[in-house]
Amino acid sequence: MLDRYYISVFNYYKKRLGKRSLKIALFYIDFLELSIYLSLGAFFFAFVKQMNFINLSFGKFWTIYGLISVFVISKNWLRYSGKKRNVLNAKLKAKKTPIFLLWILPFGCLILAFILLQVI
Repeated sequence: MLDRYYISVFNYYKKRLGKRSLKIALFYIDFLELSIYLSLGAFFFAFVKQMNFINLSFGKFWTIYGLISVFVISKNWLRYSGKKRNVLNAKLKAKKTPIFLLWILPFGCLILAFILLQVI
């Protein structure tokens, strides 16, 4: 699923910006994946706090999220540079997703995460 979003953003900006589209697409996929993980983490953090299941502090939550962020950025940088991107581009060219919808998705996840963090 995320591969398709990456290729859609890459192909949209490739026509307009050339080589800079690689950086924009990589930024987009990092932003999307981190916002999804933040939403999931906020949900589980709020759930654990409400159930008094584990005593997890807010500082530990952000530390864990920071470590996950470093891992995700490194993984995406290695994954989407080189041959993998060319293979994905050849496979997934047929389906086009509107760019407006693609950029709304990570912001929607961030809004959901901040709402869930207000529960705590």
